[in-house]
Amino acid sequence: MSDKLKIVIRPVVTEKSEKMKTEKNQYTFEVARSANKTEVGKAVEQLFKVKVKQVRVMNYDGKPKRMGVYAGKRSNWKKAIVTLKKGEKIESLER
Repeated sequence: MSDKLKIVIRPVVTEKSEKMKTEKNQYTFEVARSANKTEVGKAVEQLFKVKVKQVRVMNYDGKPKRMGVYAGKRSNWKKAIVTLKKGEKIESLER
């Protein structure tokens, strides 16, 4: 995977991710399922012009969902927690 826009899909905004952002300088993103830690780190550095210290990734299985008689499943997805070096921050994701 070479295109950085296809690797980082969207930021994950939750209460926990906001707390991690302020206390630990960690940002959370939904990333492509085929991306590895190295690709995620390079994509974040190029997209947001910051220095990445550490990347952690985790895979999530989609939850089963029902709509009346019809049963289905949400898509599987991958989440990455990116720790930035001290003094760095992503301005576009700050509130």
